[in-house]
Amino acid sequence: MTTLAGVPARPVRVNAVLDMPLSRWLWLVKWILVIPHYVVLFFLWIAFTVVSVIAFFSILFTERYPRALFDFNLGVLRWSWRVAYYSYGALGTDRYPPFSLGEEPGYPARLDIAYPGHLSRGLVLVKWWLLAIPHYIVVGFFLGGWHLGWWDGGLVAVLAVIAAVTLAFTEKYPKSLFDLILGLNRWVLRVAAYAALMTDTYPPFRLDMGGTEPSDAEDLS
Repeated sequence: MTTLAGVPARPVRVNAVLDMPLSRWLWLVKWILVIPHYVVLFFLWIAFTVVSVIAFFSILFTERYPRALFDFNLGVLRWSWRVAYYSYGALGTDRYPPFSLGEEPGYPARLDIAYPGHLSRGLVLVKWWLLAIPHYIVVGFFLGGWHLGWWDGGLVAVLAVIAAVTLAFTEKYPKSLFDLILGLNRWVLRVAAYAALMTDTYPPFRLDMGGTEPSDAEDLS
């Protein structure tokens, strides 16, 4: 489904598959295992910021987000989401994240953002700070603040650890908890895409829970 202007109803789509079986104890050391990713992401997020500034001026003068820059920033978001899903943003897989800016369709955590053919000059001036403030407040509660890779404390990490402790004693990752964690992450990624100027579609104030992005038919129901 698209809007009248041809913009996808859901320009940001987040999907994930809960890998089973999961190790009962690997989650205790994943904070060590992801250190190489955090080192790389530190520099990637610096580049992400620079690219976003360049994109800001491009949108302001041409109403377009240069495709190469868009693809790079999308790659950084995808990489961050895969690392978060493996570690304390969900603990939903034991498959080590690839060092890749690409789509990686075989990995259980996926992120897609529709490339916008046209972006508003007016919105680019205010959406990343003024219009996004209410979402920043909510996301700050979810994540415990904006840190490298985003998932550094906060409600999401607490719920992921609760799921891991449950897994350690029952060998099962609670499905309802997984659905909630994915809904929270989906909210965060929508806000991230909006704040990074990658879409003009305002993020909804709702939890679309579950590993699969709701369909267009569900939006209409």
